[in-house]
Amino acid sequence: MLISLQRDPCQTASAAELRRVLQGIGPLSCPWQYNFHLHTRCSDGQMDPVELAEQARRHGLQGLAITDHHTLKGYQQARAHLDRPDDPILWPGIEITANLLGCEVHILGYGFDPADPVLEPYIQGEQVPGLGAAEAIGAIQAAGGLAVLAHPFRYWLPAEVLVPAAAALGIDGLEVYYAYKNPEPWAPSPEETAIGEELAQTYGLLKTCGTDSHGSSILRRI
Repeated sequence: MLISLQRDPCQTASAAELRRVLQGIGPLSCPWQYNFHLHTRCSDGQMDPVELAEQARRHGLQGLAITDHHTLKGYQQARAHLDRPDDPILWPGIEITANLLGCEVHILGYGFDPADPVLEPYIQGEQVPGLGAAEAIGAIQAAGGLAVLAHPFRYWLPAEVLVPAAAALGIDGLEVYYAYKNPEPWAPSPEETAIGEELAQTYGLLKTCGTDSHGSSILRRI
């Protein structure tokens, strides 16, 4: 589903605008229309943030988020590069490691105010020891953003256990469309996608998609 958005490219797109986009996300949205899970060398990726932004521009993406671990430096560098009226929308993004039911999980944050002081403990480049998922979700939402449980089938606890627990904490969304076996070309894993869609519907969660790129291309994970 394609959504035409009019906005000033120098202004951060709001979480409300992002929510509207996510309501139209499906299995074919990534990687050619949207990509909400990308890493740069500012955390554990290989790409320079400007190169990542240039790839997004070259591939004609409508929108994306750089979700480096515990830092906004990649987002800030890419934001300065995407300055044309027809450039993709770049939403503020981050990936925060937290504890949920004794399991280490990753909480993705989107569309927040990058300058909100509530985020300061989580953007220093290091994991916050003992951080609970409730705290991470709360901080993202307090900064005006949306919180999403990343790749729910990559943890030692099953998604069927983690997703209800995250929903009970008020999480906004679930990364439903994800390629767990890193196929070429990228495509969401069918079995996990079906379960993820059902869980998102059951708990009223927004659905996101992303390649979780750590390599030299935004079109796949490695």
